[in-house]
Amino acid sequence: MKDLLTDSAARSTRYLAGIRDRRVAPSPEDIARLEVLGGPLPRSVSDPAHILALLDEIGSPATVATTGGRYFGFVIGGALPASLAANWLAGAWDQNGALTVMSPVAAKVEEIVLSWVLELLGLPASCAGGFVTGTTMANFTALAACRNALLERFGWNVEEDGLFGAPPIKVVVGEEAHVSLLKALSLLGLGRSRVISVPTDKQGRIRPEALPVLDDRTLVCIQAGNVNSGAFDPAQQICTRAREAGAWVHVDGAFGLWAAVSPRYAELVDGFSLADSWAIDCHKWLNVPYDSGMAIVRKAQHLRDAMSLNAAYLPASNLREPCHYTPEASRRARGIELWAALRSLGREGLRDLIERNCHQARVCAQRFRGAGFEVLNDVVLNQVLVSFGRAEETRRVIAEVQNDGTCWCGGTQWRGHTAMRISFSSWATTDEDVERSLEAVLRIASTCKLATT
Repeated sequence: MKDLLTDSAARSTRYLAGIRDRRVAPSPEDIARLEVLGGPLPRSVSDPAHILALLDEIGSPATVATTGGRYFGFVIGGALPASLAANWLAGAWDQNGALTVMSPVAAKVEEIVLSWVLELLGLPASCAGGFVTGTTMANFTALAACRNALLERFGWNVEEDGLFGAPPIKVVVGEEAHVSLLKALSLLGLGRSRVISVPTDKQGRIRPEALPVLDDRTLVCIQAGNVNSGAFDPAQQICTRAREAGAWVHVDGAFGLWAAVSPRYAELVDGFSLADSWAIDCHKWLNVPYDSGMAIVRKAQHLRDAMSLNAAYLPASNLREPCHYTPEASRRARGIELWAALRSLGREGLRDLIERNCHQARVCAQRFRGAGFEVLNDVVLNQVLVSFGRAEETRRVIAEVQNDGTCWCGGTQWRGHTAMRISFSSWATTDEDVERSLEAVLRIASTCKLATT
């Protein structure tokens, strides 16, 4: 075991040491070689050292270098050194994070991390939170608490009686709602297509004057950080109106809520603390390994009612038992790398990470405008949308950039335009990475433009 783990550490270290010198996306040849990992399942036991070597030699070249500094797709962060090291140690511990008796350290670390996150985001200290896989499950978990709380007002126990014959819930979302929110609504039996979709402005923000009549059977979903433009819904207006009507407000704040940590960007989250539940991602801007997210609910009992489980063999206690706050029972101890990330960064380090990425986004937008290309969004946070002309021209630039390998940026459709979407959310992204990537993108865009004239 010792030799095997030493070999694993050496291979991992070698991989990370070379991350800046390799292509961001793997070559077609490296992807094709993955077939070597297949074939019939071996009949007999294999040497673990051989298995590790095969996985490294065939698998490592076929990875996408998301943990490096030049990956700008899908709002993906890297893994901070402290969080990665803690993740390795947690893997060795192999803790089940369901109950305190199963892992006192996992349970205690979750309590600590929850208190730190609530303070950082300016949310009430009395909120409850569950540690889940990411924003999709964070939305699901928080919205389950909402669904049950709203139906309970009318004497309906959804935990016991399900949704057959239940009073209807009015669900209101912005037309720019993220697909993960819609998926969560469908998983909860609230549907994707029956929601009321509210028009948004040119940056993707809900227009509060377009909201329907709200009441105490209404769920309103808003977002902090549009996945394309980075824009924030006007939470103060929406939450104030919802509170007057007794409606529940849920915030999809995957990456945007972390803006609260920076005095420079905190005004973007004004009013979001008035909501009733929040979903946040931790493997995005907090830069911890996958999979990691948090569901936060203002009233702890609402989350417990939706998520708790009981059985004769499960010990009862007055402690915060993790399994009562997430859909899962058995799960890995996700809070450990979160604790390491927050403890290593501190408030100042996290603020610097956020402000540095946002500055890099503004520099990127300025360079594109200076080169004569159209930036389609107001760069208020870490997202940049750029058009290189007609739709086919923009798509060609995106494809050529991805094939080039210097950096990786994805494409999107934004308010009738085809655009390249560039997301800055990695601790590993240096100003040198940004400059190197911009040079490559502008060179390719110029070449593509000349080819079409």
